[in-house]
Amino acid sequence: MSSIPNWLTQNYQNIWLPYTQMKIADLPLPVKSAESSNIILEDGTKLIDGISSWWSVCHGYQHPHLISEIKKQAESLCHIMFAGLAHEQAYKLAGRLVKLMPAGLTRVFFADSGSTSVEIAMKMAVQFWHNKGDRRKNKFISFKNGYHGDTMGALSLSDPEGWISKSFNNYSPAQYVVDLPSDEYSFAEFEDMVKAEKKNIAGLVIEPLVQGAGGMKFFSADILAEIHNICKKHDILFIADEIMTGFYRTGDLFACNEAGITPDIICIGKALTGGMISLAATIAREEIFEGFLDDTLDKAFMHGPTFMANPLACAAANASLDLFEKEDFGKRIEFIENFMESELSELRKNPKVQDVRVKGGIGVIELKKPSDNNGLWDYMFSLRKRFVEEGIWLRPFKDVIYMMPNYNISKKEMGHITSSIKKVLKD
Repeated sequence: MSSIPNWLTQNYQNIWLPYTQMKIADLPLPVKSAESSNIILEDGTKLIDGISSWWSVCHGYQHPHLISEIKKQAESLCHIMFAGLAHEQAYKLAGRLVKLMPAGLTRVFFADSGSTSVEIAMKMAVQFWHNKGDRRKNKFISFKNGYHGDTMGALSLSDPEGWISKSFNNYSPAQYVVDLPSDEYSFAEFEDMVKAEKKNIAGLVIEPLVQGAGGMKFFSADILAEIHNICKKHDILFIADEIMTGFYRTGDLFACNEAGITPDIICIGKALTGGMISLAATIAREEIFEGFLDDTLDKAFMHGPTFMANPLACAAANASLDLFEKEDFGKRIEFIENFMESELSELRKNPKVQDVRVKGGIGVIELKKPSDNNGLWDYMFSLRKRFVEEGIWLRPFKDVIYMMPNYNISKKEMGHITSSIKKVLKD
């Protein structure tokens, strides 16, 4: 960059950045605007965004329909509390979401972020059993390499040895974080554990088909379906964290659809608003909802984020659903998937590469790990800089370089990303 704007240098000392060691970090890149697949920096440099701003900007930046609907909503109602008052955007959105869900998911509880929606699902599960008279069931099963958010409950579900969560192992509640079963033997072990501990377990939380921030690990729909079956067999609530996988990211509208299962509770966010404004939702089966009905407040669900069902965010989500309804996004994702598989496949021969895997709108290059973990992070930071030099925005982490482009990205733009990855790894 030719220059650094004054607003960045003058105020940087007041900023605390996410996932950053600020003692040694470079200044972040100052952004002036964004459009479609491009991030435009203050000096006019354009970067093709290959990860859609943490997997959320699914329609591209500044989509005109989303902008129009948000502006229209802003003229009449920007925010209103959701307790005791109602507004059209939220009620309309709830009805539309239920129609998109696997059959049986009927009750929408809005939240203001993905992490919060997972917290809500956990609280729903624990109180559901509490309301039925069983106070022992207050723990959860989750899986190694999993990640469900940064708030305390959500963090407790993540891999305790993971790069995000390990500093908080003595702070977060203890859960049953186990290996993801993958064959007959490991499924037998997994079911034995479930059977032995089910009296303590309120629910199981899983990222369907793809474990995201834990390393972009893929697993099959058959594995997901069998885990769901074991939960049903042993009376454990099955909670699907589709915050990252939902809205076609894995190919289907929701990843659970590929396995033909209906979770008891599903969490959605990120692409829900097309990445325009933060909004999430926790959607439960009617039976779960009915477990909170009573003639007194004792069994009511006492949770309510201030900005839940924010009208601007709901307007953005309704606009995003408009776009999903107008086009065949399944075909669009299929095109992206085939392109990434074709372009990235040659990297399997690269001596630095451990694995290349593609599913839906997710392309992953897993690198061979060096013995020095700090060296791995240094390498990833250097890759980030090299990608910027090539005119693309990617943020490799751990041992993974990944692509999650927006669904409107052009073939030329995708080609620039994949060719840049190949060039940098070759260099």
